[in-house]
Amino acid sequence: MADGAKTDALRLDGVSKHFGGVRAVDNLSFALSGNEILGLIGPNGSGKSTTVNLIAGVFPVTAGAIRLDGQAVETVPEHGRPPLGLARTFQTASLFPGFTALEQMLVGGHVRTRVRGIGALLGSRAARVEEAARIDEATELLAFVGLGGLATTPIENLSSAQQRLLMIGSALASRPRVLLLDEPAAGMVAAERRALCDLILAIKGRGVSVMVIEHHMALIMRVCDRIVVLNFGQKIAEGTPEAVRNDPKVIDAYLGASH
Repeated sequence: MADGAKTDALRLDGVSKHFGGVRAVDNLSFALSGNEILGLIGPNGSGKSTTVNLIAGVFPVTAGAIRLDGQAVETVPEHGRPPLGLARTFQTASLFPGFTALEQMLVGGHVRTRVRGIGALLGSRAARVEEAARIDEATELLAFVGLGGLATTPIENLSSAQQRLLMIGSALASRPRVLLLDEPAAGMVAAERRALCDLILAIKGRGVSVMVIEHHMALIMRVCDRIVVLNFGQKIAEGTPEAVRNDPKVIDAYLGASH
């Protein structure tokens, strides 16, 4: 592995995914550096969702390699990737009905639970200490994502925007090194999107590398250090927001002449 690759939080090398004769992702390579916010954009059908699902382990790759902090993970099953430092959110809220906001946050941190088996079942001292620490951390995370004071609120009583913030907090509860945000601004109004931008930047400030998949261009342009653009499963551009904004291929394929 090249020396530069060792510092990449996430790296895709020649990744492809074929569904029969359809090449949903075709020989895709890019990297997410440590403590960076990377945007992944493209028109509908460009391969964004498939790429996220390949990284998360929902689909197996047809070809290519996916590395997390230098470790090959393309053969690691979906449930095995969060313990390695990968977390994600979904386009639609993926929460547990009937849970409170705090309970949902605790579920997100379960991947880090150390006391298991008989010790956890019998409520050993180590289990009680760990549980108290998890509650403290979950409470802090609720405040961090803007939901302080809502710990005992049932999830179904939260607004759509608040549920999305809770989903982000729940992902952060696993202490990821890489966070995939899939359409985090869906359904949000302007003020909520501004708060989301501030949150994403604050997540980077906690030392987490973030990949944002989003249709809302103002958000992408504001928060991302770099942007990768897909079209028909292939990368057509990569660079700073300003470079991507002015790339003729991007304008033709995604932004449209009106931009």
